Amino acid sequence: MEYLTIALAKGRLASLAIDLFSSIGLDCAQMKEKSRKLIFTDEKNKLRFILVKANDVPTYVEYGAADIGIVGKDTILEEGRNMYELIDLGFGECKMAVCGKAELKDKFHKINDLRVASKYPHIAEEYFCENKGQTIEIIKLNGSVELGPLVGLSDVIVDIVESGKTLEENGLCVLEDICRLSARVVVNKVSMKMNTERIMDIMTKVKEKL
Repeated sequence: MEYLTIALAKGRLASLAIDLFSSIGLDCAQMKEKSRKLIFTDEKNKLRFILVKANDVPTYVEYGAADIGIVGKDTILEEGRNMYELIDLGFGECKMAVCGKAELKDKFHKINDLRVASKYPHIAEEYFCENKGQTIEIIKLNGSVELGPLVGLSDVIVDIVESGKTLEENGLCVLEDICRLSARVVVNKVSMKMNTERIMDIMTKVKEKL
């Protein structure tokens, strides 16, 4: 029997996924040990776990280097890869939102060539251009996007909001929600055809735990 490969987004999501997989009887003991290893195996269930950067999970899954992936909805939307999204795991819950200074609350949709700073240019573009029909200029940032409106780089930002505390501390607020985010299970389309039974067995156990 061939190994099924599961790609996990490094960090908090991987820890939560490991706890979930352990609870359904998969052997994740190796991953709980401190190590710099990136590949771990569960010999009994013929599974291989790989730890990758969150943005890379959809790439590994689409190209079949991983059969299954666990990653946040924000990454799925931003990467736009060709794969199945099977389960909303519900953990790591937060939201994607348009944020800025309070005085822009009901005005930002009327600004022509609105400048939007974001780590998520595709999500921002789809939201404003395709959904709202608004022309915008997107400024891609990798670090603290909250700085954008504070130093005049952008009018608003599109970013993940959990508690909203960072926004508040920087004099910004949520102007509009875009969508709810949480961890999802994604599956390679060919793997789903070739290994339906094994994949669905894992999915059923996961759903029962949730």
